[in-house]
Amino acid sequence: MPVRLFIATLFAFCTHPAFAQDYVFEWTGSGGYSMRGAMSFPLSVGKGILTEAQVQCFEIEGFLDGAPIGRWALEQLTEETTWQLNFDPEAQRFLTASAELPVSQAWNMDGGGENCGDDGFGFNLGDFAQDLCLDNSLLVESQVPPSTPFPATEVFGHVFSPDACFGAAIMSRGAR
Repeated sequence: MPVRLFIATLFAFCTHPAFAQDYVFEWTGSGGYSMRGAMSFPLSVGKGILTEAQVQCFEIEGFLDGAPIGRWALEQLTEETTWQLNFDPEAQRFLTASAELPVSQAWNMDGGGENCGDDGFGFNLGDFAQDLCLDNSLLVESQVPPSTPFPATEVFGHVFSPDACFGAAIMSRGAR
């Protein structure tokens, strides 16, 4: 095994929790906008809907016509960050808003798209639309209907960026 591959593999195991469920996802918006990302939950969370409180690793990257426009990762989370996630691991999909289930996804973005930060990037799925935020501005041209299905695929051993995972202290849930 080449030394670089060995070091990369070792780093991935040191920063990514063992015994985790990893998922990758891709979102296609309107106007040439898209997003891809990955997330991880501990296997110990059990069944049922998973939320942001159970996420160990998370990262998203946005694109316009295939060119990167921004990204956000879990270590960028602050007390001011809008952060809400609802995921059904059995169906392997993010929950979308409906009359029966008023949930949303808010990943470094509020419903108005005004708080993803200067030079920031975020995603929101709410009652009105699924859309992106860039530099504290709602990208209206990215919007798709709120009920658009948003699947994810379980993968084994996804390699996350170094800023995508909480440190080891998060196991106590006191590190946020």
